Amino acid sequence: MQSVLRRTVFARAGSLTRPSRPLGSPYRSQFVRTLITKRYTSDHESVVFDDETGLGVVSITNYAQSSLGDVVFVELPTVGSQVDQGSQIGAVESVKAASDIYAPVSGTVKEVNESLSDQPALINKSPEDKGWLCKIQLSDPKEMETLLTEKAYLASLEA
Repeated sequence: MQSVLRRTVFARAGSLTRPSRPLGSPYRSQFVRTLITKRYTSDHESVVFDDETGLGVVSITNYAQSSLGDVVFVELPTVGSQVDQGSQIGAVESVKAASDIYAPVSGTVKEVNESLSDQPALINKSPEDKGWLCKIQLSDPKEMETLLTEKAYLASLEA
């Protein structure tokens, strides 16, 4: 009985192992490393940049949405429009106040979150996930280096 079990286990294990390669062969890994970076602006926008796609997902921070209160309207940029870092790309209106949204990076707007036109409260429920504002194809990924890290952003809130 044990020999039958061993043969079955070894036969299955053999099919799961990676084929061996000779030393010095030009074998390339199938895995590609993607770097995803999240940075912040002093105006409480955040951008999550994927270096593989070159897209940055723009949102407002949790601090911003809590300061605004219940969001009732969101104005978003137009798909295909060119934006410059620091330029106004939209606005958020709440029961307390209205606030402009500024582009954290330069590039082309590739997509906007259409759900926000029907459900602006998504910004309150999930500002940096389901409440994202737009996706920008960065024209200069080095601009990400000029933005605040999470640690620096949190420190700026305490100051």
